[in-house]
Amino acid sequence: MNIAIFGRITTSTKPSILFAYFNFLREQQITFKILASYAIKLNEQINNPEERISLAETFENTQDLPAVDFVLSIGGDGTLLETVRQFRGCGTPVLGVNTGRLGFLAQVVQEDLIPATHALLKGTYKLEERTIMQLITSDTNLFPGDHFALNDITIHKSNSNEMITVHTFINGDFLNAYWGDGIILSTPTGSTAYNLSCGGPVIMPGTPAFVITPIAPHSLTIRPMIIPDHSVISLEIESRSGQALIALDSRTQLIHHKTEIAVKKATFTMPLVRIQQYSYFESLRTRLHWGLDNRN
Repeated sequence: MNIAIFGRITTSTKPSILFAYFNFLREQQITFKILASYAIKLNEQINNPEERISLAETFENTQDLPAVDFVLSIGGDGTLLETVRQFRGCGTPVLGVNTGRLGFLAQVVQEDLIPATHALLKGTYKLEERTIMQLITSDTNLFPGDHFALNDITIHKSNSNEMITVHTFINGDFLNAYWGDGIILSTPTGSTAYNLSCGGPVIMPGTPAFVITPIAPHSLTIRPMIIPDHSVISLEIESRSGQALIALDSRTQLIHHKTEIAVKKATFTMPLVRIQQYSYFESLRTRLHWGLDNRN
């Protein structure tokens, strides 16, 4: 088995656990490569030179990598989003390992890395094919060569003292003019991210749907709307400043308000590994504190 390891240091990273895991991989004769910048940060945490990661076990970018069976993303959900960006379209399954805070996407904790790897070896896991959104735009300088998002695509006002209007069309049919701070176009994966904080619904992964959620709408009757994910969403923006912000997951750029924008489902998906003992519903209950009575 060949593994690529993509990661970021967080305040909860435990280098001793990770180095014990790397030794386990060597003992099991599992080939692995670690992102070089991540390896440097980890090596800084270790005083014994014999325990450090060697250059032979690192890679600079995905083009340097041979074919791998799995990608491990060690960090938080933001790290996994960046991992997806680097490995999108190649079909390699990604296992998220959480050393961050919330961990909706990266569910395996670092203490369970060895049992999780045994599950990979035994095949006792499942793959969840996550929908990817694709941005279509007339601006060639807008996210050149990287028009994809796993969580959401957001249109937001660029100035705090203005509102913007986002005229929204579904398959060419006019839906609504959203007047407020902007709108979120979310996949089921992203439904527990910005969408949730703006009052949007939680959508179970695998549901063939997108959700359009207004951000601070200037109307009490405007509500989030779920649409089929085979829809093409076209957007026209009005802004007094002449510009707006557009975000693809964690990447943000300024755009001119006359820029032509459309969003649709990408032709490929992103396979995320789910170890069998980790339940999506349990994640919702524990991370969102569903059913907890704070009085007790």
